[in-house]
Amino acid sequence: MPFLPLNATDMKQRGWDELDIIIVSGDAYVDHHAWAAAVLGRFLEARGLRVGIIAQPDVESLQDFMMLGRPRLFFAVSPGNVDSMVSHYTSDKKKRNNDAYSPGGQAGKRPDRATIVYCNRLREAYPGVPLVIGGVEPSLRRLAHYDYWSDRVRGSILFDSRADLLVYGMGEYVLAELSRRVSAGEKPNTIRDLRGTCYGAQSPPDGSTVLPSLAAVKQKPEEFARMTGIIFRHLNPYNAGVLVQEHGSRYLVQNPPAYPLSTPELDAIYELPYQRRAHPFYARIGDIPGLEPVQFSILTHRGCFGGCAFCSLALHQGSFIQNRSPGSILREAQKMRSHPDFKGTIPDVGGPSANMYGLKKKNPQQCITCRRLSCLHPRICKNLNPDHSSSLALWRTLREERCAQNIFVASGIRHDLLLADPSREYLKELCRHHIGGQLKIAPEHINPYVTNLMHKPGKSSYLQFIREFKQVNRELGRDQYLVPYFIAAHPGCSSRDMLELAEFIRDHLQYYPEQVQNFTPTPMTLSTCMYYTGIHPLTGQNVSVPKGRKIRDKQRALLQYRNPAHYHLVREALEELKRTDLIGSGKKALIRDYRQGGKKKKRGR
Repeated sequence: MPFLPLNATDMKQRGWDELDIIIVSGDAYVDHHAWAAAVLGRFLEARGLRVGIIAQPDVESLQDFMMLGRPRLFFAVSPGNVDSMVSHYTSDKKKRNNDAYSPGGQAGKRPDRATIVYCNRLREAYPGVPLVIGGVEPSLRRLAHYDYWSDRVRGSILFDSRADLLVYGMGEYVLAELSRRVSAGEKPNTIRDLRGTCYGAQSPPDGSTVLPSLAAVKQKPEEFARMTGIIFRHLNPYNAGVLVQEHGSRYLVQNPPAYPLSTPELDAIYELPYQRRAHPFYARIGDIPGLEPVQFSILTHRGCFGGCAFCSLALHQGSFIQNRSPGSILREAQKMRSHPDFKGTIPDVGGPSANMYGLKKKNPQQCITCRRLSCLHPRICKNLNPDHSSSLALWRTLREERCAQNIFVASGIRHDLLLADPSREYLKELCRHHIGGQLKIAPEHINPYVTNLMHKPGKSSYLQFIREFKQVNRELGRDQYLVPYFIAAHPGCSSRDMLELAEFIRDHLQYYPEQVQNFTPTPMTLSTCMYYTGIHPLTGQNVSVPKGRKIRDKQRALLQYRNPAHYHLVREALEELKRTDLIGSGKKALIRDYRQGGKKKKRGR
């Protein structure tokens, strides 16, 4: 299949003079299932619709917004795969120097708050043409939310963008149904009963659950926390209700989430004719950096039931695991062998947490009424069957069919979930065949209070996994390492807690964390609510929050104590904590004692 039209020349080659739907995206157009615009475009194309993409339009004029003409049905607007503010700024609110979804990695190819800007320009270019917004940014900003970059509560992005309808979650089938209904004569701003959408209304629908108003959550942190608690009680699509929130003279109405996709429905999305390449238009500009690491990866499932407090994945993809069939995955792997760029390695076969693939519930009906936010925290649900045999069978099939010389699992695993499977065959086979020397895991912290706030398993589980991982690799004669991810400055985390983690790293880990992420408050998560309000939205308990550049920098520096650039911050933190015993030349010291006038070495240890 040819690429979806990106310009008038592409339309002419297809013999089209009009498009049904035009997708406006903040990402460059890469025809790959990791790019939302490509997925939606191909999916709608397979249903007989003419779809084009306006990628990274120049917002200084209307020219780019008009290059494909007026769509017959509507514009579908998204800032791209990442919230535009997260794309542009670090956790310290510094401008990023690159963008993995832009040609040549160029930064600045999309504006701040891209959804709003794109919609405003489209309103200028084509007054009256319906606008439908979707993707990560609109999904997580669909209701009143705390915006870290402006340090204030903002209202629904639906109203700020003046769009007609908001699609939240992974919206392929929602958008397809919307397209069918608009083709039949309905207008997007009159459709009120479509799951996975938000719309504006003059009054609350009957039977809806009323959230604290925008004005209330702006004025009172307690109301913001109460709102967040209600939202999280309505995430299960099988028992969620309609939520409504007053925004001045209007009401934002959120319909319940779309139901999880069946295996055939998910297979249909990932077996579309993606070219796994960037549009030829970019050949003269530069490669898209985000493509290389995922070009020949295979996604096995969607969703995550881990329920980490700082993660927005379940808010967007849902907590029900939606699996592809082994046959579909095998067909994709076999098809890749004929791709001209394929070099014999599949860098990842996985999903949000690779070892959630194919896991089943003992009694699926219990999940219909369940309101737990995590199947793993505070303890693994008794209704979850942690049998990892589906992944094992899939791996063996891919190896037996010789789909590639190397097949890796690089997307990370939940180590606590793996430990719940008594057979340990998953770990053994993973280490024997599917690790390229390193395995990613995300303990995030080891202090019990902090990990409980994060909804993570804690130190004992992490230590047990380290021991078993080392033992398996000794038996296999392999020299392989764990790459742990840690978060600094999470709500509830003190400098003393970070020091505890630093000493743990010193004593127990083979891998020194070169990159540590300061907690970034992204819209709608539980941790972001704690950061803004100082209140746990599920318990009502107060939570201390490390705010301010200096304290956040100190927490991160404690984990990167070997970095010479952090020496003074680490020393200051240790002195404040009265732990100068960790300054010196002893085996337990984190940093040397460089006296005034002394010569500093290149490394801090």
